[in-house]
Amino acid sequence: MNTDKIIELTFYTLPALITAGVAYVFLKKFIQNDDSRRRFLLMRENQKQALPLRLQAYERMALFLERISLSKLILRVAPIGNDVKDYQNLLIHHIEQELEHNLTQQIYITDECWNTILKAKSSVIQIIREVAHDSTVQTVQQFREKVLSVQLENESPTNLALQYLKAEVQTFF
Repeated sequence: MNTDKIIELTFYTLPALITAGVAYVFLKKFIQNDDSRRRFLLMRENQKQALPLRLQAYERMALFLERISLSKLILRVAPIGNDVKDYQNLLIHHIEQELEHNLTQQIYITDECWNTILKAKSSVIQIIREVAHDSTVQTVQQFREKVLSVQLENESPTNLALQYLKAEVQTFF
């Protein structure tokens, strides 16, 4: 009679254990799906808030590139005197100051884009220094004319960086 009771107990317990196991698996899957859905909704909400900030950073960097473009920089920054070295330093100071105003934007743009912008800035400064060291340039007016002619002869580094920046922004849309 003892074995009959054990068999009867097993018949009642086994279906209950199977039901509990199935309920556990389904509940676990439900909780995982719910967590995934919450993460997705949170990420989507963050992207709604982050996208305008990223686009604003790209806008600011486009403005930076436009402001350090040699033709616009030469027109915007007038020489104080007639010393070429002083004017060279003034132009470089304006470029560095523009970058300082936009340093925080690097957290919103890709590293590759930031490096492209820094290369464009360095190229502009290098052009300014090369023209300033040219022995044929004696006055500030000659310096300004030479800088503008160098920009017309070669592809502007700021234009190249601006094209890269625009292409990267297009990936958002």
